[in-house]
Amino acid sequence: MPDLPDLGVGIGWRPELDLTIERMAGVGFVEVVAENIDPGDLPESLCVLRARGVPVIPHGVSLGVGGAEPPDPARLAHLAACARALDAPLVSEHLAFVRGGGVEAGHLLPVPRTRESLEVVVENVRLAQEALPVPLALENVAAIFGWPDDELTEAGFLAEVVERTGVGLLVDVANLYAAQVNLGLSAVDALDALPLEHLAYVHVAGGHEHHGIWHDTHTAAVPPAVLGLLTELCARTRPPGVLLEWDDDYPGDAALAGELARIRAAMSPAAQTVGGRGEPVDAPRETVGGLGE
Repeated sequence: MPDLPDLGVGIGWRPELDLTIERMAGVGFVEVVAENIDPGDLPESLCVLRARGVPVIPHGVSLGVGGAEPPDPARLAHLAACARALDAPLVSEHLAFVRGGGVEAGHLLPVPRTRESLEVVVENVRLAQEALPVPLALENVAAIFGWPDDELTEAGFLAEVVERTGVGLLVDVANLYAAQVNLGLSAVDALDALPLEHLAYVHVAGGHEHHGIWHDTHTAAVPPAVLGLLTELCARTRPPGVLLEWDDDYPGDAALAGELARIRAAMSPAAQTVGGRGEPVDAPRETVGGLGE
């Protein structure tokens, strides 16, 4: 993946947060859900941020490169138009299954990690890359189940997609934590297996545990365990950018600024020293909910 600018610490742009983000000091970049904007009539707030030199990354949620069908040309054209309108350094999407046979899943579902599925995903990613004017980065999803016939780990699957296509990685450490709690999969092992030299940027977010399942709701402060995973990642590589996602139950300006400060602290060299990594990243035994070791 081509070298990316140093994005710093950013926040997901939402209409409810437009003035908050404009007022907030130290926002290095923002990310906007591509399906929520018209590239021919951009929200004024995004134009204000762009005029200040703040990079804006279109983030897709419906392309579905994990499906059996090729990516929809209209959806690709929309992503491309958003990238051009925003002069974006890259576009990001999810490695997810979202539809089949014209039926929408309504959720970002995990892809069956088989060799057969890998071939389909690689071809879909290549088609997407050909249609986009900027590099593409793929994000790992928050899973609450795994497919019984999986042949590869999520990190191994992503690593092969990256090796064969050159696509970038958007590593969501909150989603790694979700897989650890829900499926018993070590988030630190995933960090060790991912090709972090292809890292585009990082997501962090808060969520809620309910009956032993971690739900990636983006409606709460980032838990210490997720910040611990960010520290673990930063001990392995310097991420080009780290972005906070917050999608509902929006707090005030001071609370959001405090979350960005917590993220910066977790990224600091002091946090990466032995004994200074903050909270443990292992899921408590009782929260795994019997979903796997």
